Amino acid sequence: MTRQFTRVGVVGLGTMGAGIVEVLARQGLDVVGVERDDATLARGRAHLDASTARALKRGKLTEAERDELVGRITFTTALDDLKDTELVIEAVPESLELKRSIFGALDAITASDTILATNTSSLSVTEISVATGRPSRVVGMHFFNPAPVLKLVEIVGTVVADQQVVADVKDFAAQLGKTPVVVGDKAGFIANALLFGYLNHAVSMYETRYASREDIDASMRLGCGYPMGPLALLDLIGLDTAFEILDTMYRQSRDRLHAPSPILKQMVTAGLLGRKTGRGFYTYEAKNSPVVVPDALTPADAGADEGARPVAKVGVVGSGTMATGIVEVFAKAGYETVFVARGEAKVAKVRGALERSLDKAVARGKLAQEDRDAALGRVTGTTDMDDLADVDLVVEAVVEDLSVKQALFGALDEIVKPGAVLATTTSSLPVIDCAAATRRPADVVGLHFFNPAQVMRLVEVVATVNTAEDVVATASAVCRKLGKHAVHCGDRAGFIVNALLFPYLNDAVKMLEAHYATADDIDTAMKVGCGLPMGPFELLDVVGLDVSLAIEQTLYREFREPGFAPAPLLEHLVTAGYLGRKTGRGFRVYA
Repeated sequence: MTRQFTRVGVVGLGTMGAGIVEVLARQGLDVVGVERDDATLARGRAHLDASTARALKRGKLTEAERDELVGRITFTTALDDLKDTELVIEAVPESLELKRSIFGALDAITASDTILATNTSSLSVTEISVATGRPSRVVGMHFFNPAPVLKLVEIVGTVVADQQVVADVKDFAAQLGKTPVVVGDKAGFIANALLFGYLNHAVSMYETRYASREDIDASMRLGCGYPMGPLALLDLIGLDTAFEILDTMYRQSRDRLHAPSPILKQMVTAGLLGRKTGRGFYTYEAKNSPVVVPDALTPADAGADEGARPVAKVGVVGSGTMATGIVEVFAKAGYETVFVARGEAKVAKVRGALERSLDKAVARGKLAQEDRDAALGRVTGTTDMDDLADVDLVVEAVVEDLSVKQALFGALDEIVKPGAVLATTTSSLPVIDCAAATRRPADVVGLHFFNPAQVMRLVEVVATVNTAEDVVATASAVCRKLGKHAVHCGDRAGFIVNALLFPYLNDAVKMLEAHYATADDIDTAMKVGCGLPMGPFELLDVVGLDVSLAIEQTLYREFREPGFAPAPLLEHLVTAGYLGRKTGRGFRVYA
């Protein structure tokens, strides 16, 4: 039978602790909040007052409800006042020594059946638990900030934890209106272990000047639908907090991908901690302000398109979903567009798909009938590559096979007029290998559209060591006319988005493979705890496990990073033909 809790203690009333107190009191529980002295206790009360005032202003609480809520809370500086609580949640700073001392004191004060929980986000719950004489009754209860708003709670069970205690705490979290997931005692648990590896990778990308902070952040927001870019998120979390979490994770796991990037330590030492100090990866108008202001690293709006070659007529090679979407995007933007497909049947198929897509846009009120007709009037389909002779830009969107693309670029080199820009929309293959198949490598650039091209705003503009500056400017100018957001990067595996996304997905597979947590709990943790639009296993099944494996293999070959080696479980699923939604089975089974 599930245990019922009526009186709960919280030790530590900072932002997180005060938020937990509010969550508990909102559910009608008697709460004892403890701080070390009167000054910190007053600050804790101020956190609660400010939060409930906001709820009152937004109509989430009435005056009577607020008074009743506050009336359930006892504020004190004496740990002894926790003696008759049934559950105590510790929420003090991330210091193992401090937490162990508090748990030792709680062990002596509280009843033998009182459950002791730590809100640590990265420290070992086991190491904390053994400071007591009841390690079987010690668990992790990791709330996310702000606790009154965010639903995820990670319930952390150690190897000595009583499974009934874990079950009772999980049920209690659900009664609080939270979404609990149960995990083992591993550095970072689920959310931080996956999130901070990704964030650290983004910092390394910035540190090596592979891409600007703005382009890294825009790539993940527009390319993956993330609520914030990684560097902006680090500024929000606090670079000192991020460094501590990564350092703790690295010391426990010895995973090099969790070793904090050197620039993080430098910024923390310099006091550049993010929003709370007014400066981190970005500069803010004031301390604790979310408003970014220009600084020395802010790119100028003007100049990106300077020197661009004129583009009036565009060619697209390919007849798949991506190619069709790119044709539509160019035609709607006013470009005369010629697409080349292999065979009249495929030409007709592209034309039919294009008409259906434009008709849907008209039906939804997103496109006028005359604009639909004009766009179709700009499109010509052909099976003859020679019809591309006079285009100003060619976009290749054929199968992701390097030999096929190289043969195509060799042919385009013979056919297309001098000065035309040759672009590939490859997502993972080296652009320079396509360029090397021509006698004009300076004219070759990557234009990586995202699927569906009609909807996704992001385009990665990939320059090789040979790409001319005016070709990059041309790509930027074309993206602007298409209504796309161009980000710029060099020619290396994964570019920005895939290089950040797929190691994170691979880490999730490794976590599942180690039986650390279920696919459902991992997906829930990343969606509910981090606000991602899809969990990693949902996304892998949508992308296709074969496609994902190929990208991860490319990243591993390029960077020789052991942590990038594809998880064996992913390889086994692909070998078995379980490729995701398209085959009806991947990490999940589909009807």
